Amino acid sequence: MKMPVYKAIACAAMAAVALGIMAGCATQKPVKIAYHFYPAPPDEPHLQYLTSFSTQKEFRGSEENSFMSYVTGKKMPDHGYGKPYGAVAAGHKLYVCDTELGAVIEADFTKRHMSMLAAEGEGELKLPLNMTVDAEGNLYVADAGRNQVVIFDSKENYVAAIGKVDEMKPRDVAVSKDKIYVADLQKHCVRVFDKATRAPLFDVPRGEVATNKSIEIQTPTNLGLDSNGNLYVADTGHFRVKVFDADGKFLRSVGEFGDGPGQFSRLKGIALDRDNQLYAVDAMSQVVQIFNVEGRLLTFFGDPTSGTFQNLPAKVLVDYDDVDYFKGFIAPGFKVQYLVFVINQFGGHKISVYGYGNKQ
Repeated sequence: MKMPVYKAIACAAMAAVALGIMAGCATQKPVKIAYHFYPAPPDEPHLQYLTSFSTQKEFRGSEENSFMSYVTGKKMPDHGYGKPYGAVAAGHKLYVCDTELGAVIEADFTKRHMSMLAAEGEGELKLPLNMTVDAEGNLYVADAGRNQVVIFDSKENYVAAIGKVDEMKPRDVAVSKDKIYVADLQKHCVRVFDKATRAPLFDVPRGEVATNKSIEIQTPTNLGLDSNGNLYVADTGHFRVKVFDADGKFLRSVGEFGDGPGQFSRLKGIALDRDNQLYAVDAMSQVVQIFNVEGRLLTFFGDPTSGTFQNLPAKVLVDYDDVDYFKGFIAPGFKVQYLVFVINQFGGHKISVYGYGNKQ
């Protein structure tokens, strides 16, 4: 029986680790580092798995043997992340929404410390699911407990909230230069607001096409924006990513139902890089798939059998600004252009870090 492609890649990765360990035991020399690349040979690699972290203990220690020394603001639980979901990287910080802790966890790469976002009073968070940041550094948090999008300024002070009681069920938020997009599970659409006034503008899909079975949105859970201002909607209930322009006109869809390459069984978080390549998480197969601008599958990555790198992934994000903080994990001869973070809800590696690039 032919081995499924996902499992074949996972087994190859585990075999590489085993060989490295056995070689170290036989010679009594330091174990040779096993680097993990995607796609697997003989294809040219474009992604390297760098590291993962979950707990306070993994952040402590000297800079020589730890990814990050750890200093807390508001005290973190000893077990570290609870059940992380959405995340965003901005200003040399990684913000992660933790639904178990009911808080946003902030990891500051520059200051090398980690703490909870000080969200109190009117800005108190209950069940933060997803978040984003705008060009001015303002934070937007989609809170499923409050059923609002909560906004903080660049200094993390509470500014305002979008949504009234029972008006919507926000699951994600995206922000362009002049618009705020909110994935609303209650109305099965993406609600669009004016960024300056926060007044409602229109819903996506809009007009008569909103009832078209191939265009309608069943379960909007995650959002993304490309460099052209196009809106990407992860429609989990329809097993595909739907793409609209900035004014809500339907352009195309990506993916279909299934458990093979280019298909989705449990579509979750999405992200776009600067070349408008689409990254899409499938929590069932536990991989992240990458599609080009035409929606053609390029590759996928993850380790679905062992859970070493990904276990029930929920979110993926791209970060161009913080590669230097992970340079000690990059394989010799591999040039990393940007980082790809995958947020996992279970397992011992809640935050998995990959480097996208090419061999020199």
